[in-house]
Amino acid sequence: MTRLNIVLLLAVLASAIYLVHTQYESRRLFTELDRATVEARRLETEHQRLQVEKRAQATPLRVEKIARAQLNMRTATPAITQYVSDPQGVAASAVAAANASTGGAPAPVQGVQP
Repeated sequence: MTRLNIVLLLAVLASAIYLVHTQYESRRLFTELDRATVEARRLETEHQRLQVEKRAQATPLRVEKIARAQLNMRTATPAITQYVSDPQGVAASAVAAANASTGGAPAPVQGVQP
């Protein structure tokens, strides 16, 4: 009977120690989860702030201002535009494209000046 009592006492002590360990581990994991949740919220807020800043930095007016100031760019006007043309190459490719779309029948080419 004494042996049975000792075995049962040891089983109860082992169970109690295991229960304490499980509760401690549960509390530790809960605290870690709470910290991770707070960090996730902080990162989400930071991400939203950076998205707003990115949109503010990429406005067309700001891009144009920087292009003019730092890159010395200017708006293209007809006075500074140079047109390069290859009448034979353009006409040949236009005729080939027209022939392909009409099944081989030649089509008039528009917009090409000889």
